[in-house]
Amino acid sequence: MPIVAVPVADRFLPPDIHLAHLLVIPLALAAAFTDTRRTAFTALLALAALIVAGVERSMLSTENVLVQMSSLVLFSAPLLIATRLRERHQRQLAMVRLVSEAAQSVLLRPLPRRAGAVSLASTYVAAETEARIGGDLYALVRVPGATLVIIGDARGKGLAAIGDIETVLGAFRFNVHRYSTLSGLAAALESDVRWDLGQTHRGDPDEYPGERFITAAVLEIPDDQPCARLISFGHMPPLLLDGRHVTPLEVSVPAPPLGLGALTETEHAPLTFPFAPGDRLVLYTDGVTEARDRRGSFYPLGERVTAWADQHPDALVRRIGADLRAHTGGPLADDMALIVLRRESGRVPARVFENRWDS
Repeated sequence: MPIVAVPVADRFLPPDIHLAHLLVIPLALAAAFTDTRRTAFTALLALAALIVAGVERSMLSTENVLVQMSSLVLFSAPLLIATRLRERHQRQLAMVRLVSEAAQSVLLRPLPRRAGAVSLASTYVAAETEARIGGDLYALVRVPGATLVIIGDARGKGLAAIGDIETVLGAFRFNVHRYSTLSGLAAALESDVRWDLGQTHRGDPDEYPGERFITAAVLEIPDDQPCARLISFGHMPPLLLDGRHVTPLEVSVPAPPLGLGALTETEHAPLTFPFAPGDRLVLYTDGVTEARDRRGSFYPLGERVTAWADQHPDALVRRIGADLRAHTGGPLADDMALIVLRRESGRVPARVFENRWDS
């Protein structure tokens, strides 16, 4: 070890050459990369090496060696305190990650690879590095004869938006089995979310009524019809990939974001569009399209996916994710959720019609 080498080298060096000042290097490295116990052991070992070097030269009681010993002790004390604080922060960070992983497993349940007439893939990235869940949401529910998907974005980002995510996903999973039409589901979703947001408060004194809302897109994909239906609550338009053509599914009269339905009369009429075998749908949040590069340019999702329109959902999700990271050149500034669905050909297995589950 470098610490042991100091007294050994001092034994053979001229009297006017001392290496004691080098003992602070392994001590600093131990404080930076190890725990408090190993840092304390390194400090004691460095002090012992300094004492041995002083004894070897018969200089232990000299003023120079005493000052070196005092300096080493004074240098070790703040390093030990800093190491202790770093360990405490790491434990707190590990707890935050544990809690966020538990919240994600409850709220954002993993999507299946196949649901009814569609195969799909998804990804989720939280903007806060210490969290696994942020302000975006998604869910999938199977009902007899159809697959329903929701994707959304709560106002704000990070852990503060988890309560609003729970409100939307709870209302979606509860009401999807109670209504036979997408319009009925959308109306119930807006009503329940608006009521719940009005009953809860996050404790922010600067928060005013109406400042909490969630944009969302709700999609219904029938098993036996080559089409899909969409209701948008002010959300980003999904992209329909038909061959090499990319079509944004713009809703002519979108509903207000969830929580703001009282601002206007809305009939929640769905947009019905062709969704034939082989077609793909890309659902995303604004964390994708509003990601900027170093020049401030937004990520051109519609342009990029044109060249990848024939890829499997898994491959397409990976390609978009890699391209998005290359575009930003660093971590994302906002939460990001992405789902790719592909309409499959052939009959849907009978068990799919009988299975009522959500994930």
